[in-house]
Amino acid sequence: MQLAERKALAVAKQYPDDDILAADTLVHCSGETLGKPADAKDAERMLRMLSGNTHSVYTGVCLLNRAKGLMDIRYTETSVRFVELSDQEIRRYISTGEPLDKAGAYGIQGMAGMFVSEISGSSSNVIGLPMHLVREMLISAGWQL
Repeated sequence: MQLAERKALAVAKQYPDDDILAADTLVHCSGETLGKPADAKDAERMLRMLSGNTHSVYTGVCLLNRAKGLMDIRYTETSVRFVELSDQEIRRYISTGEPLDKAGAYGIQGMAGMFVSEISGSSSNVIGLPMHLVREMLISAGWQL
C-alpha cells in the first residue's frame, strides 16, 4: 500500500488536478517478501521457493485526487499454489526472460500460468491490478461505471 501511495503521489506532482490510480504487487512465501528478482540467479531462488508451495500475492492500490481531497488506499490478497517444478522447467522459464521483471519471478498471465495448480481469490490481482478492488474504489469515489 505504501508503494502504491508513493507512486500515486509522484504522478500527482505532474497532474495535480487529475485522478491517479497506482498499484504495486508483491509475493509472500515462507516468511519472505518477493519483489522483482535482481537477476536470473535471484529468479531461480524465488521459483525454487514457490515450487510445490502455496504463496500469497498482495496488491496495494491507491486512488488519488489532491484537488478533490481524495485518497483511497486499499489492498487485496490472493492465494496461489504452484506445482512442483523441475530444474529444467525453472531454467527454461528463466531463459525466456519473462520472470525477470515480475514480482515473485513469474507472470501468471504468461508461461508461468501452467505452474499454477490452484488459486483462491482474484486472478487479476496476481496479474497486478485487482479489477474488482479498482471497481469498488472508483464507485466509492463517485465514478459512474
